[in-house]
Amino acid sequence: MKRNHTMMQFFEWHLAADGNHWKRLAEMAPELKAKGIDSVWVPPVTKAVSPEDTGYGVYDLYDLGEFDQKGSVRTKYGTKQELVDAIAECQKNGVAVYVDLVMNHKAGADETEVFKVIEVDPNDRLKEISKPFEIEGWTKFTFPGRGDQYSSFKWNAEHFNGTDFDAKEERSGVFRIAGENKNWNQNVDDEFGNYDYLMFANIDYNHPDVRQEMLQWGKWLIDTLQCSGFRLDAIKHINHEFIKEFAAEMIRKRGQDFYIVGEFWNSNLDACREFLDTVDYQIDLFDVSLHYKLHEASLTGRDFDLSKIFDDTLVQTHPTHAVTFVDNHDSQPHEALESWVGDWFKPSAYALTLLRRDGYPVVFYGDYYGIGGPEPVEGKKDILDILMSARYDKAYGEQEDYFDHANTIGWVRRGVDEIEGSGCAVVISNGDDGEKRMFVGEHRAGEVWTDLTHSCEDSITIEKDGWATFHVCGGGVSVWALPDQGEDRADAE
Repeated sequence: MKRNHTMMQFFEWHLAADGNHWKRLAEMAPELKAKGIDSVWVPPVTKAVSPEDTGYGVYDLYDLGEFDQKGSVRTKYGTKQELVDAIAECQKNGVAVYVDLVMNHKAGADETEVFKVIEVDPNDRLKEISKPFEIEGWTKFTFPGRGDQYSSFKWNAEHFNGTDFDAKEERSGVFRIAGENKNWNQNVDDEFGNYDYLMFANIDYNHPDVRQEMLQWGKWLIDTLQCSGFRLDAIKHINHEFIKEFAAEMIRKRGQDFYIVGEFWNSNLDACREFLDTVDYQIDLFDVSLHYKLHEASLTGRDFDLSKIFDDTLVQTHPTHAVTFVDNHDSQPHEALESWVGDWFKPSAYALTLLRRDGYPVVFYGDYYGIGGPEPVEGKKDILDILMSARYDKAYGEQEDYFDHANTIGWVRRGVDEIEGSGCAVVISNGDDGEKRMFVGEHRAGEVWTDLTHSCEDSITIEKDGWATFHVCGGGVSVWALPDQGEDRADAE
């Protein structure tokens, strides 16, 4: 029987820019596998505007840390060879690697050029606030350090439809590039009228040469890295029809098992459903709606109705296409989409993603190993190890929910015969100490279960009719199960 899959987002915003991250990944691959992690999402691998940039200020898509450009050969994370070696090492250890792709914009152009634009209202990009006028924009990408190796495509204003800086006037704004067939892409998020434009020089997917180049690049990346999947950044800002075409081409290239998850940062389920319809359900989406529920629950404490935690979430409506997460690099403190789930609720939040039947859960590097930067946050390795272990060994079989109280909820997983000792009972409280009477199965009668989180020290004997009363401490989570036999995960596949 296949074990539960768990992904780790293998980076946080403030990783040291020491060029050692790919080496760290290679070294840690066996340990990750032993913890029950069988896939990692790695940060953008392409050359960015500087060796300190996290990779989202993308400069050259074909430079994976191989050419002397933008101040170094390596990227923030290391060299191309170190990346290739790390992916091979992960795969040798049974850990799939999903690479983060930034396809919405380009930054750090090599030269400026003069072209016509129309300034638009930043809060309504469909509203023009100027006549056409000339600016000097950073839109020429000639890649002097790489030349024509891998691709001879050079970018200029023709390949973009917007930018945000006029070098002539030293002025910022949202400037739509004017010209024949030039407009914002349709089939994007409709926030701000049209949310095609996000930042830097915005790639124009209405341009056939651009589409062709990006498809070729995706296939080149697959060949070069032999990775198992992609994470697509900021896809609500990219023509959804292109995402559909891109996904289809990549899957055709690498096979049906090639995995793609998209960051569609929209908690509106209708918008998510529409997007999934458009791309023919070829990709999964991060469950942004659930993340915001977890964040709200952590802010409001006992005033949050836990029995409704999954209402209006992607994992509830589209369980096979939902990637569940608690926090990530964008939601961490001081970042663009800051919505950090409070410390006290974090173990409960992870129980809600890791120990349930539906969704593909992600463990955030920053939650596990801690966050660096000016205001460091300690990692929660100990409790996450317990929950990841419970996911790997216990959280199998039929699921029954006991979501019948605003402050204390629980569920059971009945376990499966193929995994000895599997099955668990989870109880979560956001108020006082609580308990849940739950049915785990008559065949469990007489078994003695303990709380794997060690927050409840007593043990519980399952009654002869298969029921038991499971306790939880106020504001905490308890995971009741048969004590583990200490099986070695790496050998259990």
